[in-house]
Amino acid sequence: MSDKTLPPNPAALFYAAGGGQRLLRGALDLLQRLSPRLAADLAYQIFVTPLPTKQAARRRPVPPEWQPLHWLFEGRRLVAWQRRDAAAPGIVRPRVLLVHGWAGDAQQMRPLGEALWRAGLDPLLLDLPAHGRSSGRQSHLPEFVRALRAAGQHFGPLRGVVAHSLGALAASQALAGGLASERLVLLAASAPPSQVLGWFGGSFGLGRAVQARMRQRLEALSGGQGLEIFEPAWLGARLKQPTLLLHDSEDRAAPLAAAHALAVALPQARLQVSSGLGHRRLLADAATLAAVCSHLG
Repeated sequence: MSDKTLPPNPAALFYAAGGGQRLLRGALDLLQRLSPRLAADLAYQIFVTPLPTKQAARRRPVPPEWQPLHWLFEGRRLVAWQRRDAAAPGIVRPRVLLVHGWAGDAQQMRPLGEALWRAGLDPLLLDLPAHGRSSGRQSHLPEFVRALRAAGQHFGPLRGVVAHSLGALAASQALAGGLASERLVLLAASAPPSQVLGWFGGSFGLGRAVQARMRQRLEALSGGQGLEIFEPAWLGARLKQPTLLLHDSEDRAAPLAAAHALAVALPQARLQVSSGLGHRRLLADAATLAAVCSHLG
């Protein structure tokens, strides 16, 4: 099979801009010949650094009707966004936590937040560690999971969690591990990390020894548990909430197969497939907003 007929590598989409992937691939190729351990250390640093960085997100203005709520998580200052009128006396609405994906930020979820507010709910838009206005330069999936569990304790009780991409995978694991929420919505859910690691390794030409070291490091961050805790079969045995999966058939960053696997594994899941929206336009699509509000309302 020639390079022109190979299916696109989803991981490469995050590193293709500006020729950076070519330079990093060259450096990693040289380093793994000299020392797989050092190559794994460098590859890991790239893997846990959101690109593009959060600086662009910080420069974008936020409408004044949304106020930041600052809270502490494992020594970091995190930010969540809530409608200012939600704090008015006499306002009591069921709360929904909205979670962005890797290299995203809370403001990507604002169209959904506005729709949920109009539907009578209290949306809370979370900036995950090292994203948006939250502190830190690096993060990873196990930290996402811990941050969501902490957010549930800090801001709960929750009517629902609405999560995108890698945030959807983190939310699924957080709920399976005890985060209390009545309902769940997964938007363009990411593939499991074992598959993502393979894509990442392929995009940088990493050998098996380097990828194995990276996997061991991520599993250590998950408390020594294997990456199987993010697989559909593991989640399906533990996630009992009614779950709506929304996914686009032309999503290149998170192929539709991941959503199909989750829909089969989760006992109360329903999959709704769109076309022509890709990975992020899904978040502001009118049909998406209506489906989410209906599921949570």
